[in-house]
Amino acid sequence: MKKMLGEERRLQLLAQLKKNKAPITGTDLAKFANVSRQVIVNDMTLLKARNEPIIATSQGYLYMHQEQIQQTVERTFPCLHTSEQTEDELMTIVDCGGTVKNVIVEHPIYGELTASIMVSNRHEVKQFIERVNATQANYLSALTGGIHLHVITAPSVEILTLIERALQKKGYLVSDQ
Repeated sequence: MKKMLGEERRLQLLAQLKKNKAPITGTDLAKFANVSRQVIVNDMTLLKARNEPIIATSQGYLYMHQEQIQQTVERTFPCLHTSEQTEDELMTIVDCGGTVKNVIVEHPIYGELTASIMVSNRHEVKQFIERVNATQANYLSALTGGIHLHVITAPSVEILTLIERALQKKGYLVSDQ
């Protein structure tokens, strides 16, 4: 396959993202365009700069279609738990019908650090945990003694309330006391 160049490549990448509901890895996009993964990272940055609703998730790049954006409600949950409890925390959220959009920590030097997670089901949680383990990466919450925020989206306020109760029951929510 011939190497795609510049604007033509970005348009083709955008078309690929738009037609897929699931995230596409940078590696797969690089193979599609016959370029390096770093070129894909640069292309995604340029597309995002044009206000294309592309997010980088732990599973790959995802185009956020308008219907996905408008049909959800979101709430930020303050959480605290050990790294060993991360999988259970994420499974609890997705089992209730939520999507973990991101994780946010307050770093003493850099301020607020945010990382996209975008897990909506058990399979995606398992993939996320496997990648963390395979790379031996630390969770962002390791920087703050386990304290972190999650922005969680769901189809309704009732589901967000269900998620809140489930996290509270397991002791994963930071209380006001």
